[in-house]
Amino acid sequence: MGAHSEPQGVDASSVRDIRDGPADEYWERLRHLMGPEGLVTYWYLGRAFNQEVDPDTMGLRSDMRNAGGGIMAAPLAIAAPETGGWKDREVIPAPMTYALHVLDPAHDVRTVRVTRETVRRGRKIGFSRSLVADADDPRRIIALTSGTGVALGEAPSGFRPVDLPPELPEVDLPPLHVVFGAHRDPDGWRLPELTTRLASTSASLHLGPIHVVCEAAASEVAAAVADAGHGMRSANGGELDSGADGGAVLQIEDWEVYFVAPGRKGPFFARAEAWSGPAGKLLARFTLTDEGNEDAIVASGTAAFRVSGDSLAERVEAGRPPAEGP
Repeated sequence: MGAHSEPQGVDASSVRDIRDGPADEYWERLRHLMGPEGLVTYWYLGRAFNQEVDPDTMGLRSDMRNAGGGIMAAPLAIAAPETGGWKDREVIPAPMTYALHVLDPAHDVRTVRVTRETVRRGRKIGFSRSLVADADDPRRIIALTSGTGVALGEAPSGFRPVDLPPELPEVDLPPLHVVFGAHRDPDGWRLPELTTRLASTSASLHLGPIHVVCEAAASEVAAAVADAGHGMRSANGGELDSGADGGAVLQIEDWEVYFVAPGRKGPFFARAEAWSGPAGKLLARFTLTDEGNEDAIVASGTAAFRVSGDSLAERVEAGRPPAEGP
C-alpha cells in the first residue's frame, strides 16, 4: 500500500485485544494496530502519537472543516483526545468522558498545537485537559478540552515508537465520515461492523469513529431544525435534509461525549434530535448503539451549534462558493 493510500479494512474476526499474545511482541502489535493496516483515526488525520516525544501538532485540511470553513468537532477531538492522562506506553487506556469547547473556528489556521495536562491520576481513573492553539500563533486559542479515562491494564516495559502517519495531499479528499465507513441509511447514520480499521487497543470501537459518526448525525438534524426555523427534529424518523443543498451553515461550539460501554460488534447506529433557540443557537443530543449486541448503548452526548454566516444558497446566489479549508 502506498504512503498516501487509505488503510484497507480487514475481517472483524481479526480484531484482538492488544493484551492477547506474547508480552515480548506487545510493542510490535501496537505498531501494527496504529499503522496503515490498523486503526484509521490517527493515521489518516495525521495525528502522531506513541513517539519518543509526541509532536502534539496536527495540520488542518479541508475535510476537517464545515461548509463555512470552520473546524468540526471530530478533528479537534482526535487532535486532543482525553484519556485521563494515561498513555499507551504505560497502560491500556480507555476514555470515559470528553468535553470540547470551541473558542475560535480556526478558518485560516493551518496547524494546531495541543498542550496536554494531567489534572490527576488515581489507581485506575485519571482526569486530564488540553489547550488547543494555532501552532503559528500560540496566543490564538482555538479550543479547550477536558475528560476522564480509565486504565484497563498495564503495558509491559520496552516501549518502541510506532510509525509516523503520512501527510495526505489536499486534493479531492472525501468527507471524514466516508473514510471511517459511516453512511446514511433511511433510518439514520451507521458505522459498519467492528474491524481493525475502527478498533481500539482493547478491541472495542475507538473514540475516533464515535466522534465522527455522532457529529454527522448531530450536524444533520441540527441543520434540519435550522432550515425549518423553529421547533425540534429527530433523526430517527427517516430521511432528513442535512442542509448540504442550500441550508444553514452551522459551527460547532460545544461538544460532550460519554463513553458508556465498549462497542464490541456493530453495526453501530447513531440517532440524534435537536432544538433551536434564540440568536441562531441550536442544541442536539445523540446516542450510539451497538446493533450487534442487543442495541447496547456505546456512547451518548450533546452538541451546541450556532448558525454561521450565510446559508449555502445565499452564498451561491451572491456569487460566493462554499468556503474551503486552507
